[in-house]
Amino acid sequence: MNRNDDIVGDPRPVAWWLLGVCALVFAMVVLGGVTRLTGSGLSMVNWAPLMGILPPLSPAAWQHSFEQYQQFPEYQKINAGMDLAGYQSIFWLEYCHRLLGRTIGLAFFLPFAYFFIRRRFRRAIVPKLLAMFALGAAQGLLGWYMVKSGLVNNPHVSQYRLTAHLLLAFAIYAYMLWVAVGLLMPAPGPVTGQPPGRQGRALAGFSWLLLVLITTTIISGGFVAGLKAGHVSDTFPLMFGSLIPDSVYQQGALAANLFEDPVTVMFNHRALASLTFVLICLLGVAGLRAALPGYARAGFIGLLVAGVAQVILGIGTIINHVPVALAASHQAVALAVFTAIVFVCRVQAARPWTGNA
Repeated sequence: MNRNDDIVGDPRPVAWWLLGVCALVFAMVVLGGVTRLTGSGLSMVNWAPLMGILPPLSPAAWQHSFEQYQQFPEYQKINAGMDLAGYQSIFWLEYCHRLLGRTIGLAFFLPFAYFFIRRRFRRAIVPKLLAMFALGAAQGLLGWYMVKSGLVNNPHVSQYRLTAHLLLAFAIYAYMLWVAVGLLMPAPGPVTGQPPGRQGRALAGFSWLLLVLITTTIISGGFVAGLKAGHVSDTFPLMFGSLIPDSVYQQGALAANLFEDPVTVMFNHRALASLTFVLICLLGVAGLRAALPGYARAGFIGLLVAGVAQVILGIGTIINHVPVALAASHQAVALAVFTAIVFVCRVQAARPWTGNA
């Protein structure tokens, strides 16, 4: 039987609501990747959170929107000569991306208002839910701040702002997932409520360490995306015929190497991803060997499966010159890996098993 002190009555409807919003955020991350990969992100040069919900609805409106786009550097330096049909093809992707963001806001706010009016929330959980909504609003502002960085002389968004936008999306997703899984956790049994033994503490510590490493790898992937560093080399595991290319860490300042040099950024991402994969395998095997409940074991299985898929997709993306389908799938599975490790950490935080149950 479920028991949770944050919810009045059955917590499952609230948990499934949050998981549904998580699914929309997942779709938002994937669509954002497709928007970036197709060069669609700068097609809408205005930001109108309320009035911008409708696209151009007449030939004159489309022409006006296209003329606005033509005034900015992306058209002038990259897409000069693009016709209206070409503009519409990139406009629709960015429009759907922004529309999905608004949909997520409504999908969160309306059920929240319903549950609040029905007094389903206890006082302790309300600040958590309000924080989620505030972070979602901040994500919209950060998204426009990112787009603005590309509406200047250099028609490419800042890799710093892009990575911050991506990281905040993952943080919002993790926060909602953490709360939702906690609501669905079964009440502690006579064994699962015991203090953790040495094996349980080691497994939990390893899981948290891997969460930090996976997050760091995702951050490095954001810089790869922002700098289009995936195009610097189409071989794996070698880059330019060597495991460690001569051109890495040659930009002088450490920050310039870590965040601004495409070759070094890509090398770092490969190194982090390789280390992450090894540790995913080690943690997955350790988790499956431990005596854990079925739902906890499912988290470790999901982590292993997603980790293997992510490596295959990452290598495939590199050697095939970053095709949109593979690159977008690589970003989607990165979020699947992240989902699995957050789930693993969450269930262990709530149920510190001794390892003998």
